[in-house]
Amino acid sequence: MRKLLNTLYVTSQNTYLSLDGENVVILKEEIEVLRIPFHNLEGIVTFGYTGASPALMGACAKRNIALSFMTQSGKFLARVVGEVRGNVTLRKTQYRISDSLEESNKISRNFIIGKIFNTRWIIERATRDYAMRLDVDKLKGISKTLSNSIKLVERSENLEQLRGFEGEAASQYFSVFNDLILQQKEAFYFNGRNKRPPLDNVNAMLSFVYTLLAHDVAAALETVGLDPYVGFLHRDRPGRISLALDMMEELRSVYADRFVISMINKREVNAKGFTQKENGAVIMDDDTRKVILKAWQNKKQDVITHPFLKEKLEWGLVPYTQAMLLARYIRGDLDGYPPFMWK
Repeated sequence: MRKLLNTLYVTSQNTYLSLDGENVVILKEEIEVLRIPFHNLEGIVTFGYTGASPALMGACAKRNIALSFMTQSGKFLARVVGEVRGNVTLRKTQYRISDSLEESNKISRNFIIGKIFNTRWIIERATRDYAMRLDVDKLKGISKTLSNSIKLVERSENLEQLRGFEGEAASQYFSVFNDLILQQKEAFYFNGRNKRPPLDNVNAMLSFVYTLLAHDVAAALETVGLDPYVGFLHRDRPGRISLALDMMEELRSVYADRFVISMINKREVNAKGFTQKENGAVIMDDDTRKVILKAWQNKKQDVITHPFLKEKLEWGLVPYTQAMLLARYIRGDLDGYPPFMWK
């Protein structure tokens, strides 16, 4: 099994990443502030206007270390991609499946079944753990609706129909998302998903964490030899990591949403870390971003039992494991792609 390594997050402004032997060196105003050996890293994510030397970018590409550049608010800018890895036959098969709407729908159904199953599980667990604080009948009603949605998805005949079922299920789930926030309600409330830009504190956190998850999933797909830009549910669009967005669907709620809700309910973040700009956009300050990144790294270390493989592994390896299972299906080693269905 693959070993879970670390991801280096660089949030400080006016920093520069350089290479020194087998080390990543972070400079600020030409003064060294951090030095990390390559062998400890599987990814580097920078925020803001951080620069990087060509030598460092080349070393990352050679070692298959994902290097991503984000804006200060967490919007994706670019990735450094090295030599294409994996069996060329695997990618050619991936492209053929993507070109077939029927085959794409077959795989996409499993992505969405996993997504809806996990959102339903989150609601069911909330009614069990916080029955005295929640409107159980309301949440149970949404859970039943999501259960019916899974049956509809299983019978979907094309991608357009599948997107309709997925959109309705997401609407139902987000209609009770605010109920799951039990602390700091005056500052952390959810009246619907909004992005580009996020208009409240919760959406600002969700957008940021989704970006982190997208980085991890894209890196995992590249590691197993798949092309993260060629998807099945999300169709081709220049610059979009469509397959990573496909695979993220089943992990959004159970991995990212639970993480955000937990940070709010445990008061690991607070209203002081968020600012609303004149255009309504909400941004996080550097300290809050660092708190989230540290908690995200800690989350990756938590050990679980994979529901399909029945093996113990860290949460941080779940994207890699799902990418590996997808590659096995595309190669013909599995009869179907097994989505991550957590309980």
